[in-house]
Amino acid sequence: MTDPALQLLVGGLSREELRGRLEASAVQLNAHAEALLVHPCFDERAPESVTVIQRRVADLGLPEGGTLPAVIAAALRHDLRLCPPETGPYLRLAMTSQSQAQDSVLSAGRIPTGALHVVSAPLSEDVEFPKGFYLRVVDGVAWLRGFRCDDDYVWPPESVIALRAAEER
Repeated sequence: MTDPALQLLVGGLSREELRGRLEASAVQLNAHAEALLVHPCFDERAPESVTVIQRRVADLGLPEGGTLPAVIAAALRHDLRLCPPETGPYLRLAMTSQSQAQDSVLSAGRIPTGALHVVSAPLSEDVEFPKGFYLRVVDGVAWLRGFRCDDDYVWPPESVIALRAAEER
């Protein structure tokens, strides 16, 4: 799977401005996304240009899927980079035409259909703290959701992830 790269600015907004833009765009948040948004990495910082690309886990050489550490290692082997932790909300605002999910199930203990997971370095080693964001459109509603997983959870090979293009450091 290769898709056109999406160039976006990450950062530059205060936490309140970012939340205001998400609300104005009718983006829904789950409790895990809320927990991530209060992390200090969301303190206002200078904007950074990030080129985001999408890949399936299988495209990274993991035909049987892989754990989050395996997915991260495979991405790095393919000369791809992790997204900054703040990328999720900015990507949600930029992706106005994400495809509708095939089902309306919001939480089932598995990778949801139609989800685009933004792969970044986890902000905490605590398995109870969300590891990152994913984007999904359910019943016409754009969602920014946080997800949790431990290092034993295997992401299916068809899982679609967002990574930072290799040319960026």
